[in-house]
Order: sequence, then C-alpha cells, then structure tokens
Amino acid sequence: MAGGAVAGARGAGGSRMPENISYANCCEAGELAMRPDWPGTGRARPSGTARPLWEAPALSTVLIVTTAVDVVGNLLVILSVLRNRKLRNAGNLFLVSLASADLVVALYPYPLILVAIFHDGWALGEVHCKASGFVLGLSVIGSVFNITAIAINRYCYICHSMAYHRIYRHWHTAVYICLVWLLTLVALVPNFFVGSLEYDPRVYSCTFIQTASTQYTVAVVVIHFLLPIAVVSFCYLRIWVLVLRSHRKAKLETKLRLRPSDVRSFLTMFVVFVIFAICWAPLNCIGLAVAIDPEGIAPQVPEGLFVTSYYLGYFNSCLNAIVYGLLNQNFRREYKKIVSALWNPGRCFRDASKGSQSTGPQSQTPPVVNAQHPVQVDTL
Repeated sequence: MAGGAVAGARGAGGSRMPENISYANCCEAGELAMRPDWPGTGRARPSGTARPLWEAPALSTVLIVTTAVDVVGNLLVILSVLRNRKLRNAGNLFLVSLASADLVVALYPYPLILVAIFHDGWALGEVHCKASGFVLGLSVIGSVFNITAIAINRYCYICHSMAYHRIYRHWHTAVYICLVWLLTLVALVPNFFVGSLEYDPRVYSCTFIQTASTQYTVAVVVIHFLLPIAVVSFCYLRIWVLVLRSHRKAKLETKLRLRPSDVRSFLTMFVVFVIFAICWAPLNCIGLAVAIDPEGIAPQVPEGLFVTSYYLGYFNSCLNAIVYGLLNQNFRREYKKIVSALWNPGRCFRDASKGSQSTGPQSQTPPVVNAQHPVQVDTL
C-alpha cells in the first residue's frame, strides 16, 4: 500500500521522473554515507536545495515518540489479551495480529530510519536497506489486511449473529489470521521481481518503489488500499444502518437487539479504521496521482507535503493502542493492571483468572436474533 504510493512518485513505464524528484539507489554497501555526490548525503536534497535546519530534528522527534508509544502501547494490547481470558476471543485475536503488525515496524525499520536521520544518509548497507523496506511493507500491508479482517468480523458479529459462532470458532480464527499474513506476503512478492527496494533520501527511508509501469503502480494502490477501504466501508456502513435503526427503536424483521456494549465495541474499531484511512490516504493519493500523470503532476507535488504524508503514515502505528485505552473500558482496566504489575513482575500474570471476570464490551454476548438460538460469547 505505502509502496504503491511511493511508486507513483518515482516514475512509470520503466522511465524515471525528472531529476528533482528522482530517487538514488542506496545499494552500494559501505559507500552510502561517504559519497558527497549521492542525493541525500550532506544538507542537500534530490531537488538540489538545502534541507531546513529544523527538518531532521523534527522528523527524528516524531519518529522517537512514535516508536516509544508504538512499542509500549502494542505490548500493552498483546499482554491485555494474554492476561484476561475473557479478552481471548475471536475478535480480539485479530487485534493481537494488528498490534503485532504495528509493533514489528517499531522494532526494526524505525530505528534504522533514525540512524539515517542522524547520519544524514543511509550508512547501513544494502542488506539492511532491503530488509527494513520489506518489514516496513509487511507492517503496512499487514495492518490494512488485518483492519479489513476485523471489519468483516464485526459485520458477521452484528449483522449475522446466528452464523457467527460457526464462522469464528477459535481454530477458524487462527486459520483466518494465517490467511491474512499469507496474503500479505503474496502482496509483497511482485516487488522482488521489479527491484523496488531503494533508499529515498527525502524521508530517510528504504522503502518499496515500483518502477515497472504506471499500470503496476495503480494496481498496487488499488489492491493494497482502495479495495480494502471499500470492503471495510461496506461492512461498517451496514453496521451503521443497524445501529441507527436500533437507536430509533425501529422494528426490524430480524428483531435484532443491539446492546450499548455492542455499539461501543463497533465504534472503537470504526475509529481505528477512520484514523488509519486518514493517516495513509494522503500518501496513496499522491502516489496514484503521480502514477497517472508522472510528467505533469510529479514536479508539482511539494516535497514538504510528501514528507509529511509519509511520516503521518508512520505515526499511525502508535495510535491504535491509545484508541483502545480511551474507548474500551476492559483494555483500559488491563493497561492499569499491567502497569501496576511492573512494580512487581511476579504478579504480571497472576491475576489473569480474576481479570477474566471483568465486565464491559468484551464480556457481552453478541446481539441475538432469537432467544431460542444462543450465540457464543465474543465481542471486541
């Protein structure tokens, strides 16, 4: 997804863009930080203009804060689900998968990007460049696919509650999560055939840059961003219709009864989706526009806008855990328990059984169609 957006800023049909927006290949291991003519080393940018003195400190500050909140927040999400048995349900397993996608990018690519910022150029060689670009793509595409899977889960949970317990048995959920990551890996494979892993000095990052063709770039943006967004929008639109009808106490043929906890759970994941779309839409829109008309649009894209859109996407990786804590009482309660337990590590998992008795969105049963057809306990 991010790779598709970046691809648009590079070129199409195998040809490069005008020099002021071109990328330099960083893969001359051991020479990266010592080549004065290489775009991105020193104070010069590919456009030939000097970097503002505040740019590197600002980007490094954003990335340090993002990395710290990302690691702490997503570890709290994962530990919360592990500690509380009531949270270990099908819906929350997808949240763990999403948290893992956000966490991995903070453990490897972000620290390497910080090193590039401090060195004012890539100094870690070809292997780390390609590996960090791969992990970055894995995280971004894995996130959007997991968000799509969560939306489908919520759609089945609220709109098809009678079939939900058959579709989302625990072992089924594990298979679905494995399928999500398999699709993520498959989505990354084409990049190895087009040689798209390169260093972009504008954002100090090794990332995916598709140079094969305009058609390929457009296809990547559509498959990695627009199509998942369409699926998620459809699922949440259907849920919103039911929520609004339930709020107005309309009589539905299915006699669906939405509990306040169901609505809060849905709103939490809806907010996660909206924030993700806001954070990644600018970069994907820029990439798509440039891919369609590289010669006409690329020179008109302000470099500051491109850099801002890129780091806005990076910043998204630390926001989900904050949303859970703000909007979900059970996760907020578990956060507090985990932080308290840090003062006494021996108690870290001691209260898991007690925590499973908590009430709130996670402890409610799905909306029922008929009292004679019970549905298993499972909610986000």
